[in-house]
Order: sequence, then structure tokens, then C-alpha cells
Amino acid sequence: MITAIERSPQFYARLGGILYLAIIVFGIFGELFVRGALVVSGDAPATAAAISASPFLWRAGVAGDLLMHVLDVPVILILYLLLRPVSEGLALLATLFNLVQTAVLAANKLNLLVPVFLLDNAAYLKAFSPEQLQALSYLAINAHGHGFGIGLIFFGFACLVRGYLIFSSGYFPRILGLLMLAAGLGYLVNSFALLLAPSLAAAIFPAILVPAFIGELFFCLWLIVKGVDLGQWEQRVGSWRARAAH
Repeated sequence: MITAIERSPQFYARLGGILYLAIIVFGIFGELFVRGALVVSGDAPATAAAISASPFLWRAGVAGDLLMHVLDVPVILILYLLLRPVSEGLALLATLFNLVQTAVLAANKLNLLVPVFLLDNAAYLKAFSPEQLQALSYLAINAHGHGFGIGLIFFGFACLVRGYLIFSSGYFPRILGLLMLAAGLGYLVNSFALLLAPSLAAAIFPAILVPAFIGELFFCLWLIVKGVDLGQWEQRVGSWRARAAH
């Protein structure tokens, strides 16, 4: 039985690319235009004041992040379907790594809601001093940053596997595979440095993630503009179906 994606890979490639690009846009919005604007590094009172002055912007950042993780799910499925003719087992492995990452990052958004609760001036919060509330809010933001790093460990491995599959596919340019491999290595170095050597992580961030941004952006734009090489796709799918028949 020929599946829809085997008949029309370009449609699914372009749909996946558009959704992937939306994920990148939501990620930039939350990280740069919300947390980058409101979080003052090392200054809990200033950060608390900024969040209290712009609670809707802070909440919009959390909502945008959650929409990003909702879009993760169809993109994960599309990438699995596009890459399984190369190796169904490895495509599934990348999918599982990616699903763990999405689950971790979605749950991690609760840490970003904690400052909203603590700075809400509710009556029950009178048990804490303003300084304590500010410190706890900043602690929750730091916890989110580390939770984000933990999630990206799984995504880093997903990128490594996908990079190999893209490089080996024949219907995507090999340079895209190399870029995704570089993205995976960048995520892994950043995350493990954050956990094991925070001073090193501070020194190499955000430069260490530039290859990841370039790799993912180029890949999603390629999906949108070019999709797959149809001749190579049909040849690879034919070989995959022949192997499955035996």
C-alpha cells in the first residue's frame, strides 16, 4: 500500500518546513523578545519588577513556547515519515528522542509560571517578604533554564541521528546532514557544559548555539523551497519497500 507521503512527499516536506519555521519564530520570540527583555541577569529585584510591569508579555512568552511544543508533534511525525526510507529504526529512534525533549520542555514551562504566581500580590503570599518572593521568582527562572538544557540533551541526540539520515538519504543535500550533525553537537556541548561546568557554559553561550540555529534554519528553509529530490526519493522508497517485502 502506497502511503500519502510516498505519493506526495513535496507537500509534506513543505508543510513540515513551514511548521518548523514557525517553531523557530516562536522560540526566538520567547527567548529574545520576552525573557531576553525582562530577565536581568543576576538581579532578582530588577527581574521581578520587569515581570510585574509586563505580566501579559511574560504570559505571552509562555503561551508562545507551548504553541511551539504543540507544533513539535506534527513536525516530529513528518520528519519520521520523510526519513524512514533511509532507516526505519533510526528514524524511530530520532522520533523517540524528540518526543522526550518536547515532553520535558512542555512540563518545564511550569517554572516560568511560578514568577507570575509569586509576584501576584495574593493574600497568602504575605507570609513571605518581598525580597524572598523576588529570590524565589528568579530561582524558578534559573530552574527553567536548566530544564531547557536537559530537554536539549535529547534534542541534540535527535539532531545527530537525523543528521546521519539526511546525509545518507540521497534525496537531501549532504550539507544539510552535516549542518544538523553540527547542530546536535552544539546542543550537547551547551547542555552538558551547563550541568557540569557552568562557568564554561556562560563563556561559550550563545556562540555555541549559532551552528544549531544555522543548521535548523537552513534545513527548514530547504524543506519549504526545495523539498526532496523526487527521483532519488522514488529510488530510495523503492529500495526500502523491496527490503521490507523480504
